[in-house]
Amino acid sequence: MTSKTSGREDYITLNGCRFRYCMAGEHNEETIILLHGGRGAGDYLGEWAAYSALADRYRVIAFDQRGCGLSEIAYPMNFRQYADDVEAFRRHFCGDDGKIILQGGSFGGMIALTYAVHYQNHLSRLILRGTAPSHHHEAEAIETFKARIDKVPSASAEMIDKLFGTTIQDDTEFRLIWFALQPLYYEVFDPNSALERTRTMHLHAETHNEMFREKEYDLREQLRDMTVPTLAFCGEKDWICPPSQTGLIAELCPNAERWLVPGANHSCHLEKNDEVLTRIRTFLEGGST
Repeated sequence: MTSKTSGREDYITLNGCRFRYCMAGEHNEETIILLHGGRGAGDYLGEWAAYSALADRYRVIAFDQRGCGLSEIAYPMNFRQYADDVEAFRRHFCGDDGKIILQGGSFGGMIALTYAVHYQNHLSRLILRGTAPSHHHEAEAIETFKARIDKVPSASAEMIDKLFGTTIQDDTEFRLIWFALQPLYYEVFDPNSALERTRTMHLHAETHNEMFREKEYDLREQLRDMTVPTLAFCGEKDWICPPSQTGLIAELCPNAERWLVPGANHSCHLEKNDEVLTRIRTFLEGGST
């Protein structure tokens, strides 16, 4: 993996919420904002590890979304609010008229798509990793889980129901479920790394449950009007946001291109980091892929 660039970490209050964020490449003209995945189970660190090397050419900003990581749990928590939070970051760091490059992975990709639907004129490029344009991907993910259940001997169908539902009891149960499901996310699984990652990450069952109450997420029709240049990619073995969803995004968005990362799963940005960064740089520079 390309070396991670160290950044300046700080806190900022926007839209009535205190956010943890990190920034590097402040001298560069163009700005990339990174949106992590995981409804209450993610933070900016994973996206930073994957993409902070881009700070050699771009100003890179990543933050823990509200109710995630070390940012404040602040209501409301819904897709539109999360997109409005991105807009608040854009206005604060880029001014009223400044445009951003927006990268979102998984749940962060859903927020990025929501942002694009409402704030397309503030985007210069959109990068989507392992995400979906509607909640309908969940049914396919459940079927994939059943087909690959031999990879997760400590997991159960009931855990999957909780992962896509609103009944996780507390942060401890959330952490245990997350650890049990980790082998699904990687084609080459390292249990020791998964243990350390799950031990140290911040999980918020409250955020998870609140965000899964919203079952209206469906942008399929609106994406037909989205003309911003878009790179949509995922691992060819992605279990939770399968390649069919990346294909659907590319089909719906008039100016989108699709890429499947060979030999990778949902965490393709980490598993195949060099290949992903090369493809993104080509896309951002306007070259053919």
